[in-house]
Amino acid sequence: MGTENPNRPNYPLRPAASPFAAQQSTTPFLPSGPVPGSEASAFRPAPPASSQFPTPPFPTGPLVGSEPPAFRPPPSSRSNDLVRPPPSYGSPTSGFQRFPTPPLTSTGQVPPPRTSLAGQAVVPPPTRPSPGPVSLLSQPQPPSVPMGTPPQSIKTGQSNPNVPLPADQHFSTSRPNTQPSSPPMGPSYATPRGTFQPAFPGYTNTQPNSVAQAPPTHPASFPLQHGGYAPPSTTPFLAQQRGYVPGPPTSTPSGLYSGNQVQQHGMAPPIATSQTLAEDFSSLSLGSVPGSFDAGLDAAALPRPLDGDVEPKSFAEMYPMNCSSRFLRLTTSGVPNSQSLASRWHLPLGAVVCPLAEAPAGEEVPVINFATTGIIRCRRCRTYVNPYVTFTDNGRKWRCNICSLLNDVPSEYFAHVDATGRRVDLDQRPELTKGSVEFLYMARPPMPPLYFFLIDVSITAVQSGMLEVMAQTIKSCLDSLPGSTRTQIGFITYDSTIHFYNMKSSLTQPQMMVVSDLDDIFVPLPDDLLVNLSESRSVVEAFLDSLPSMFQENTNVESAFGPALKAAFMVMSQLGGKLLIFQNTLPSLGVGRLRLRGDDIRVYGTDKEHMLRVPEDPFYKQMAADFTKYQIAVNVYAFSDKYTDIASLGTLAKYTGGQVYYYPSFQSSIHKDKLRHELARDLTRETAWEAVMRIRCGKGVRFTSYHGNFMLRSTDLLALPAVDCDKAYAAQLSLEETLLTTQTVYFQVALLYTSSSGERRIRVHTAAAPVVADLGEMYRLADTGAIISLFSRLAIEKTLSSKLEDARNAVQLRIVKALREYRNLYAVQHRLSGRMIYPESLKFLPLYGLALCKSTPLRGGYADAQPDERCAAGYTMMALPVKSLLKLLYPDLVRVDDYLVKISSQAEELDNIRKRLPLTAQSLDTRGLYILDDGFRFVIWFGRSISPDITRNLLGEEFITDYSKVSLSQRDNEMSRKLMKLLDRFRESDPSYFQLCHLVRQGEQPREGFFLLTNLVEDQIGGANGYADWMMLLFRQIQQNA
Repeated sequence: MGTENPNRPNYPLRPAASPFAAQQSTTPFLPSGPVPGSEASAFRPAPPASSQFPTPPFPTGPLVGSEPPAFRPPPSSRSNDLVRPPPSYGSPTSGFQRFPTPPLTSTGQVPPPRTSLAGQAVVPPPTRPSPGPVSLLSQPQPPSVPMGTPPQSIKTGQSNPNVPLPADQHFSTSRPNTQPSSPPMGPSYATPRGTFQPAFPGYTNTQPNSVAQAPPTHPASFPLQHGGYAPPSTTPFLAQQRGYVPGPPTSTPSGLYSGNQVQQHGMAPPIATSQTLAEDFSSLSLGSVPGSFDAGLDAAALPRPLDGDVEPKSFAEMYPMNCSSRFLRLTTSGVPNSQSLASRWHLPLGAVVCPLAEAPAGEEVPVINFATTGIIRCRRCRTYVNPYVTFTDNGRKWRCNICSLLNDVPSEYFAHVDATGRRVDLDQRPELTKGSVEFLYMARPPMPPLYFFLIDVSITAVQSGMLEVMAQTIKSCLDSLPGSTRTQIGFITYDSTIHFYNMKSSLTQPQMMVVSDLDDIFVPLPDDLLVNLSESRSVVEAFLDSLPSMFQENTNVESAFGPALKAAFMVMSQLGGKLLIFQNTLPSLGVGRLRLRGDDIRVYGTDKEHMLRVPEDPFYKQMAADFTKYQIAVNVYAFSDKYTDIASLGTLAKYTGGQVYYYPSFQSSIHKDKLRHELARDLTRETAWEAVMRIRCGKGVRFTSYHGNFMLRSTDLLALPAVDCDKAYAAQLSLEETLLTTQTVYFQVALLYTSSSGERRIRVHTAAAPVVADLGEMYRLADTGAIISLFSRLAIEKTLSSKLEDARNAVQLRIVKALREYRNLYAVQHRLSGRMIYPESLKFLPLYGLALCKSTPLRGGYADAQPDERCAAGYTMMALPVKSLLKLLYPDLVRVDDYLVKISSQAEELDNIRKRLPLTAQSLDTRGLYILDDGFRFVIWFGRSISPDITRNLLGEEFITDYSKVSLSQRDNEMSRKLMKLLDRFRESDPSYFQLCHLVRQGEQPREGFFLLTNLVEDQIGGANGYADWMMLLFRQIQQNA
C-alpha cells in the first residue's frame, strides 16, 4: 500500500477474460472456521424469505459492447410517463420515468382545463408544433435496454412555468408534501446517445437509426395521483404543469395502485380526497423514490461519488443525541423488525466503529469523573448511563434503554425531574445529553507507554538507507512521545545474531551484547534493556546517532527474525506496550524461518491459491496470541524489494491491533519523506493502551461476527493492546428473535483503555436506530460507505480461504440480489423492463463494488499484483476508517494546470480546484496536468501536449529525462510554490499516511499503466469490466428471475 515497483515486467499480461463474469457462486463469504478476530459465522447470507429469487447464473459469454446487433440502442425521442411505486409507510410516492418513444404518428390535442386543490382553474400549457411525430403511449421492445433519469416526485401546491420543454430536456420535480420542499437530490442524468462509446477528443459519437414499434394504446382508464389529471389523448409535447402527466400506456385495474384514484379520462379528481391525502402526507417521512438509468447510455449519466463520502443526513436529524457518525456508522439506520425482513436485505447488516476517531476543534469528547458515586451502570446488562435512559419515580429510579431494567439512582447522583421527566440538572450532565463521553475509571495502576524497536540490520537495510532514516526519525520524535516522564523505550537489532543494548542511565554509551545461540534464546541483563526515556535520554540519543555507522560495513544477508521476536517478547512481557518491527529480508534462520513461495503461476485459479495469502508457519499466529495476552501491539514496517512473506509477518499486526506499513524497493533518496512522516505519526499520535472493546445492543439483536485487526477474547469482547484514531472495526448484526416488539434499537460501544497520561478511561458511544417493517425504508436509510466498508473486510477475509475470483463473485452476487430485491418492491415498474431501478441511498454501490473488485487485494490474478503487495493492501484495508477506504477505492482526480498558470492565488481558487473528475481516460486532456490522490500516494500526470513552461517550472531542466528518476521539490518560482502548497493542503486533509509523489508522463509505459491506468476504475483494463459494462452485467443478472 505504500510505494510500488513500476518496473516489473508483468503489466498488463492478464488474459482478457472478465473477472466478474464468473461461475455461479451460491454461498458467498463462507466462514473458514473459528480464528481469533473472526468468528465462525463470519459471513453467511440469510436465505431469501421464499424461493422465488433463485441465484442468478453468471454469464461467461461476451461482455457488453460485444453484443449481437439485436441489442438495439434506444431511439432519441423520449417521453415521460407516470410510474408509482407502492407506498412507503402507507404513503404513495410518485415519480416520473423516461422511456424511449418510437417515431409514430400522433395527433396533437389540447387537454381541457383542470382544477387545482384550492379550486382555481389551471391554465393548460400552450401547444406548439412537434418537431416530429411523437407518441407518449408507447413501450420499448424487450431487446432494447434504455435508461432514464431517476424519477422525482410531483410537487403539489406549486405551479411550474407554462413553458413546455423539448422532449430530451431534463427536469426535476419533488414528491408531494405539504411541508416546505427541499431541492431535488441526486445527479442530473444526460440523455442517451445510443450505444456507449468512449468519447475521445476528435471522435464523434454516432447513433444508428433504430425504430421500435409501439403496442396499441388503450385509453380506458388512467391511474392518477391526487391533484393529478390524465388527458384524454396524447399531446406532441411534454407536460410540465403541476400534476399534469400522461397516464401509463396500459389500462390497469384500480386495485393495483394503492392509495391512488383511478379516473376515467376527461373527469376531474375529487378535490376533497386530494386534500385529505395531502394532509396525511404532511406528517409522514416519505421514502426515496427509486432512480433508474439506461444501459448503453452516455457514460456521463452514470452516478459517481465526486463529492467523496456523503453520509446520510436524515438519520442524524432523527436522533440528534446520537454519537457522531465518525465514531459509529450502521449499514442501514432502519433495523428490520423480523428475521424474514432481514433475510430479504441481501447487503451486510451491521456497523463500522472507529472509537477514537479524531474530532474537530470544539467537538472534543467530554471527560466525566464520577469519583464520589462511581460510574452509573445498569445492574443487569452493564450499560452505561446515556441520553436515552429515562428517569421515573420523581428521579429516584432510571430505566435502562438496552434491557429496560429499573435501577436505583444513587443519592449522590439524584436530581428532581420536571413534569416531562426531564432532570433539572440536565444541562450540567454531558452523559445525559451527548452521545459520546469518557468516564474516568481507576481500578488498578496503569501501565506506562512503552515503545520497543526490533530492527533488521542486514546488508539491505544498511544499503537502502532505511537504518539512517529510521534512526533520525526516532530521535526527532523523542520529545513528542506520549507519556511524558513515564515513557519507556528499548532496542534490539538482529541479522544472523541478536544484539541487545544496555541503556542504563549511569552509562555514557550503550553497551551492546550479542547472543548467537538462536535455539535457546535468553535475555542478558533483563532489567536494563527497557529504560525510562527521560532518565536515559542521552544514552538513547547516543545509540540512535551511532546506529547507522555501527553496521555500515555489515555484509550479513541472513535474518534471525523469529528468535529476535521471541527475545523482544521476553523483554516486553512484564509491561506490554508497542513493538515496532523493521524487516528487510525474508526470515531465514531459527524458529519462524520462511521460504520463497508465490512464484508458481499454476497455483492461481486452483483450490490451493489462497494458501499464498495465509501464514505458512503457525509460529507467527501463536506469537501474536502471546503478544495480545500480555498487552503488546505490533506494527510491521516491511522494506524489501524481494519476497518477504507479508502474509506471515502481517499476522503479528492483525491479531494485536496493529498495522502493516509496506515500502517495496525502499530507497532513502526517494522514500525517506514517506517513512519519516508515517513513523513519526505512529510514534506521536494519541494511543489508547491495553484496551478492550464491547458493543452492546438492545433486546432481540446481537452482533455475531467481528472484522478487523484484533483478537477476540470472548464472544463479544475485542482485545486491543493499542488503539488509535486511524483504526476502525466492523461487526455484523443478526436478529435473535423472530419479531422485534420495540420501536427503537439502541447500540452502545464501550472502550476501556489506559491513556498515555496514565488514566484508566471508558469511552462510550451511544446511538439509537428505528425499527422498520418495510424493506423500502431499510433501503432509504442505507449507508453506502458503511456497507462497502463491511463488504471489503468480508471479501478480503474470503480471499484467505477461497480464490480471488470467488471473492469478487461474492461481492457481485450480493449487489445483484440487493438491487433485484429492491426492483421487486416496485411491481408497477416490472413492465418497464428496460430500466435499472436502484434506491437513491445506494446509487454509488455498484461503482464502489466494481472499485473493490479492482482493488489490490482482489484484482486479477498472478500477473496483476505481487503476493506481498496484495497481502499488505489487505491488512491495511482491514483497519481503515470509512472515509479513507472510500477514497482508496475511488481516488480524487483533479486538474491543476489552470490553477498553476493563473497569477492570483486566492483561497477560493484553492477550493475550486478540488472539483473531482470521473476516473476514466476521457477525463484526461493531453494539454493538462492532473493529480490522482488515493490517500496513500500522489500520481502527477503530465499530458503529452502540456506547455513546456509548466514542466520547466516544476521540474527544472530535468523535464526531458526519465520521470522515474525525477523527484518533485520546491523550486524558486511561483508555479512550483503553488503546486507544493497544494500538495501540502491535500496531505493535511488526512494525515494518516503520507502521499509520496510519482511523476508520470503520458504514454510512458509501463510506468503510466502501473501508477495511473490501473486506478482509472471506470475503464476496461487487464480484462476487467469498465463501469458501463459492469452496469450492464448487473442489469442482466437483476433481470433474470426478477
